[in-house]
Amino acid sequence: MEEVGTPPLSVLGVSLAVASSLVNGTPFVLQKRGMLRARLRGASYLTDIVWWAGTVAMGLGQILNFLAYTAAPAVLVAPLGALGIPFGAILASCLLKEKLNILGKLGCLLSCAGSIVLTIHSPKSNNVTSQVELEEKLADPVFLGYLCIILLLLLLLICWIAPEHGSSNILVYISICSLLGSFTVPSSKGIGLAAQEAFSGSPSSARAMYLFLILLAVLACSILIQFIYINKALERFDTCVFGVIYFVMFTLLVLLATAILFQEWSKVGVVDFLGMACGFTTVIIGVFLIQMFKDFKFSLADLKKSALKTD
Repeated sequence: MEEVGTPPLSVLGVSLAVASSLVNGTPFVLQKRGMLRARLRGASYLTDIVWWAGTVAMGLGQILNFLAYTAAPAVLVAPLGALGIPFGAILASCLLKEKLNILGKLGCLLSCAGSIVLTIHSPKSNNVTSQVELEEKLADPVFLGYLCIILLLLLLLICWIAPEHGSSNILVYISICSLLGSFTVPSSKGIGLAAQEAFSGSPSSARAMYLFLILLAVLACSILIQFIYINKALERFDTCVFGVIYFVMFTLLVLLATAILFQEWSKVGVVDFLGMACGFTTVIIGVFLIQMFKDFKFSLADLKKSALKTD
């Protein structure tokens, strides 16, 4: 019976992940557009409706992310966020007049192809399926040690490094947001598991409710802090560059956190592991092409002219 129920769960998780990635491709662009509009008026971006549209889109994307992580393994959901990169690049070319040349278009294609490969080779079922298993995983010394390291790094970045170097080094704000993914994604996945028990009316529902509220508070705090530093980064740095580096760092740290907590990689064979590695590498190359060469002004016609001259 379990095998019969697994495919619909994976399909639902993939569908939600794709929808959330497309929605998450819009906030950075809309918020940046709102900031530019507000700057021209000499007003705060908090008064701009386009910025608020981006903020609402970010909230909707987080909700879809939460549902996706509940329905499917994080190893499957997190890399699919790459689909938001080409969508955001196309939207940025329309709203922010950021150019998308032939390499950018090729990067969009590679990002989509890499995401498909990741979907095919990732695990199709959850490794933790109950609140009791979740509590055991959360109490694991290895995971607790990992969280302590993440907390120390966040305190160092937020309290000392960000005030002095945040406005001049894009990696500072991106590191803060990415490290918070170590709390956001496990919390999202954990809330879904704890909620099943917390609202079931069983004898253990009170214990599950405490866990549910703790994870909900952690999720809310991590999302709020990410929201603050994402907007700080968008005020100072290029939207596309921020989006690319943020995706790569966030995805890697999320996969590391969920691998330690949920041990989803234990269900991935050698062939699937290599397939996922190739898919993720393809995504990174695609994202790199979209962003790093966006200021180069050339098209397919220019390449044809160059080939004719060579002949």
